[in-house]
Amino acid sequence: MSSESVGGILGAIVAAVVLAVAVVFGPIGQYGKPPKPAKVEPGPAAAPAAPAAPVPRGPVIKEVPN
Repeated sequence: MSSESVGGILGAIVAAVVLAVAVVFGPIGQYGKPPKPAKVEPGPAAAPAAPAAPVPRGPVIKEVPN
């Protein structure tokens, strides 16, 4: 056997392995995959929202008579 035929056989084996991996893992990215369903979380829709706490303000400086 010459080195060219050994190289051809090894090349065919490598190509078969690469093709098998491509078939197993499928297309890369979103192409070809079904879209993921959106998650809907049931929340307490009937409960009124609590009022937000007031934002703390800076220091209050008052004029004091002398």
